[in-house]
Amino acid sequence: MPDGTEIGEFLRSRRDRLQPDEAGLPTYGDRRRVPGLRREEVALLAGVSVEYYTRIERGRAGSVSDDVIDGIARSLQLDDAERGHLVDLLRTDRSRATRRRPSQPGVRPEVQRVLDAMTDAPAVVRNGRLDLLATNPLGRALYAPVYEDLGPDETPNLARFQFLSSRSEAFYPQWDRAAHDCVALLRAEAGRDPYDRALSDLVGELSTRSEEFRVRWARHNVSDHRTGRKVAHHPVVGDLTLSYEGLDLPGDPGQTMLVYTAEPGSPSAEALRILASWVSPAGAATSPDATAGPRSSP
Repeated sequence: MPDGTEIGEFLRSRRDRLQPDEAGLPTYGDRRRVPGLRREEVALLAGVSVEYYTRIERGRAGSVSDDVIDGIARSLQLDDAERGHLVDLLRTDRSRATRRRPSQPGVRPEVQRVLDAMTDAPAVVRNGRLDLLATNPLGRALYAPVYEDLGPDETPNLARFQFLSSRSEAFYPQWDRAAHDCVALLRAEAGRDPYDRALSDLVGELSTRSEEFRVRWARHNVSDHRTGRKVAHHPVVGDLTLSYEGLDLPGDPGQTMLVYTAEPGSPSAEALRILASWVSPAGAATSPDATAGPRSSP
């Protein structure tokens, strides 16, 4: 089993956010010393004994059946991402043989060709740590602010940009939402791959340097966005509202391709067209604010 601290902190954070009446339980007007549901209430709703649920929360239950996991997920009203995170935390076989192969520092040439074939839509490949591993020219131009403060050998990372760059608040008009999603993605990745040393180092760095990150990390929120909406303010073309689709790359575990599109005829579509007109076929952006740089991280 993993360290019971992670399991316990996650389950307690989910208990704390639910009141008995929200879970369909009577309150009887009693004064509660702690927020949210008690362990015995979760056990009752999940159909397990209090002793067994307590062992689960402490990481001492051994193998936990799918039925029990489903019962806990229902009682705590977990969404799909939260249930998946709980399953990750409860995995019993965490030997070296089952560890996920580390994500490569770049992408295969075949993947880069797929990116470059998409000339009308920004596209990027990132890993679970939110490193930008590769882009097409329009994707590079879209994320130009992320690249502007980088050293020559530094890999662009969306989490570092979000919490450590002075440019992020201008780039993300909905900064609070973007910060929430960023931390929730990293928290989910930490559950999937607890042996990722680079991820642990990143979390440690951000926790040390950013109070905003540290507070959000302690909330144990998780998400696994595969589709959604991105709102950004680009320094050249202004406000953008884009839809995105995330596609996992089966041949490259841990890598996800994100493709962004705008509603046809919208101001965002026109802004993308203008941005594309400033991008040369070789991948360098001609606008002074969309600085040139490598499309695939070293």
